[in-house]
Amino acid sequence: MIDEWNYNLLDYNTFGFNVKCRRFVEYGSTDEAKKLVGSLTEADKPLLIIGEGSDLLLTGDYNGTVVHSGIKGIQIEESGSDNENVLVRCGSGEIWDDIVAWSLKHNLYGAENMSIIPGEVGASAVQNIGAYGVEAMDLITDVEAVEISTGKVCHFTNQQCQYSYRQSRFKHEWKNKYLVTYVTYRFSKTFTPKLDYGNIRSALASKGIINPTAEDVRNIVIEIRNAKLPDPKVQGNAGSFFMNPIVDEETFVKLMAKFPELRYYEMPSKDGSSKEYKIPAGWMIDQCGWKGKSLGPAAVHDKQALVLVNNGGATGNDVVKLMHAIQRDVKAKFGLELYPEVNII
Repeated sequence: MIDEWNYNLLDYNTFGFNVKCRRFVEYGSTDEAKKLVGSLTEADKPLLIIGEGSDLLLTGDYNGTVVHSGIKGIQIEESGSDNENVLVRCGSGEIWDDIVAWSLKHNLYGAENMSIIPGEVGASAVQNIGAYGVEAMDLITDVEAVEISTGKVCHFTNQQCQYSYRQSRFKHEWKNKYLVTYVTYRFSKTFTPKLDYGNIRSALASKGIINPTAEDVRNIVIEIRNAKLPDPKVQGNAGSFFMNPIVDEETFVKLMAKFPELRYYEMPSKDGSSKEYKIPAGWMIDQCGWKGKSLGPAAVHDKQALVLVNNGGATGNDVVKLMHAIQRDVKAKFGLELYPEVNII
């Protein structure tokens, strides 16, 4: 177990802010997680449970204890009864994209559309990460965690986690109540391409690929993301900063009447009674004139308006000011609220 005081969090926030926490603890096993929660006192509060820090906006030094999982390991648990699926148990400290690469190497499919999403396995279960029409909730079958108040090892089903777009109970009523140790995913032995979200199909076609393999899809997703998303090692950022608003059919019709050029994705109906539509936040930000614009040392990326960047020397508060300015403009133009996908601390 790693246990250090006055710890610099530069390596644990992809915005690249030079901030510290009072105490930093990393557990490397379930037993260490149990030992850790048994030793916590009131002096350790407030707790901040983090992954790789790719969805984190720190507005200053953290006067509390930061907890991180260092649990590694990828293990095939079992095949489904129909012999079409395989359950894979992954340590919460594993890098998410390593899991995607591992799955394809073992001819297991379902995660290829989520290639090179930054972050770790534990965060995938908390944030319900997703890209190009696929979300972690489509794969997760079990989340194993240690309850902080009791040290008890708990297992949660996909349904119990109450997943929705970038949401789970771990972000709400379960926040700071559990340390995630392992996540089990269900992968398919049969590759079923999902090509109709974003420009995957057209990007493949431009290369003459009509019937892609899973590796083809992974490679094109990596190419697309690298072309429009800055490398946080070069320019500090947290990837997609805002969630895409989801509106009902009545709101959608009104928006289309006012903005015929509106970009949108039709969402599957939850109960069959009405449709919902996802409106790309990046498109709206671009329409408000923010793409490539700066507000002090914080800026909107010039290739993807959904990404806010640290142009050098920015603080968390600089990014928050930019966030508020963008939210005001989008609300004024489109009447929609933008909410951050990143966790602001």
